[in-house]
Amino acid sequence: MEDIPNKVRDALGLIVDVDLITENELDVIKITVEENPYPVNYKGEYHYRTGSTKQLLQGSALTNFLLRKTGKNWDSVPLENVSVDDLDKESFDIFHREAIRSGRMSKDDLKLSNQDLLEKLNLLDGTLLKRAAVLLFHRNPEKWITGSFVKIGFFETDADLRYQDEVHGSLMIQADRVIDLLYTKYLTTEISYDNITRIEHYPFPKDAVREAVFMRSFIRIFLLACLCKSAFTGISFISAMTVFFLPTGQPTL
Repeated sequence: MEDIPNKVRDALGLIVDVDLITENELDVIKITVEENPYPVNYKGEYHYRTGSTKQLLQGSALTNFLLRKTGKNWDSVPLENVSVDDLDKESFDIFHREAIRSGRMSKDDLKLSNQDLLEKLNLLDGTLLKRAAVLLFHRNPEKWITGSFVKIGFFETDADLRYQDEVHGSLMIQADRVIDLLYTKYLTTEISYDNITRIEHYPFPKDAVREAVFMRSFIRIFLLACLCKSAFTGISFISAMTVFFLPTGQPTL
């Protein structure tokens, strides 16, 4: 009986109370295990019971399980060896511009330091930057999140790629540069004239394209990172059908 606490500690990492009690003239070993708010591993492995079967958690399932049990989301995990001073000024400038343009914030609201802005956006964990802050405002988020960039391609047919571009940088920079590329290189326009004034008609409203690029870039990178995947965000144009889409299926890796 004296070996039980040591065996439990070595196998599960738990400290338990072991008592010998007597019930109905029988000796009974009573092991008291306190409730643990964090997952308990068995010899370095995590197991999950579903129905009558026991599953060994691995890969993305294990990552999501541990984050969920510790009360954190993937984007709220703090990162070391990076500080507010390492973040990109241009990315903050884009944020300020878009916040004012959308009417969600005023110039007076933005009269604060980058540190204070990140604090108000809940992008700090004590003195550490959360992963979302690095994705949004660091010049090279791929140092921490592999594949966090956008690739744009123009196809003559489904399989005939004519030309392509890659856009790297913070998500703020990516979304801003992608919009410019789409409207200067990829989207064709119909031209009409009002007297001597040339009027260009794009196939998609610019605000709608901006929203699609921002949302799809953010959601896809967060999703793939949560699934422990490494894949870029893709935007494809097919000339014959004039199709603009952002694929949502999982890539083949």
